[in-house]
Amino acid sequence: MTLSAYIEGIGLLGPGLTGWSGSQAMLTGQRPCQPDKTVLPSPALLPAAERRRSGAIVKLTLAVGLEAINAAGLNAADLACVFSASGGDGENCHAICEMLATDDRQISPTRFHNSVHNTAAGYWSIATGAMSSASVLCAFDASFGAGLLEALSQVVADDARVVMLACDTAYPEPLNSARPINDAFGIALVLSPVQSEQALAKISVSLTDARADLLEDATLESLRASIPAARGLPLLCAVAMRNDACMVLDYLGDTRLSVAITPC
Repeated sequence: MTLSAYIEGIGLLGPGLTGWSGSQAMLTGQRPCQPDKTVLPSPALLPAAERRRSGAIVKLTLAVGLEAINAAGLNAADLACVFSASGGDGENCHAICEMLATDDRQISPTRFHNSVHNTAAGYWSIATGAMSSASVLCAFDASFGAGLLEALSQVVADDARVVMLACDTAYPEPLNSARPINDAFGIALVLSPVQSEQALAKISVSLTDARADLLEDATLESLRASIPAARGLPLLCAVAMRNDACMVLDYLGDTRLSVAITPC
């Protein structure tokens, strides 16, 4: 079975990649990618109290999601969302573990409510006023692929637009030694069942057992291999090139995703 939709907007933020528009020269090989540390913008749409409490995963999700939706010229409040992350807020997890390792095990309510996997979805609804459905997934290293398949399934089944947000953030030591993710990285895609004036490309996805494609640029390949959310980089490179392209993305074990991109 093949799932198809149209990409109307893209959000991107990661080491050396500061937004979809500003990153296309690196994605197409016109300029080398310099893996500068990811700078997460303040979530301006959140009320002051929630803004102070928000962690890296919330800032990242809002940044890439709003970039994609604004590029598509849509209202975030109207869109169903699929959030996918291999973990969650690593800094918050670290802080809770530190507290539990002391004699005083009183965890603050803010730390506690930021510890759940759907934290980013909750802050998203506060920031955007979204009341549409929100799905929250985790599939470890396969989280980008799982999020993409879920979002495409909803587009096809519901005949409606969906925004997919795949984001990962780093863990401090010593957790980083057990789960090394070296920086924050996020991709957001606005997917539509029909072609519109905003459409950038048609995407079609099916399952395959072929080997996943690697990227020629060493810096981009390092990101792709080391951060689960960055498994979608070959897809973005294909869209940026504006050529018909086929690629294979990592998914679960020997099952991978065959992706075809056709520019609009």
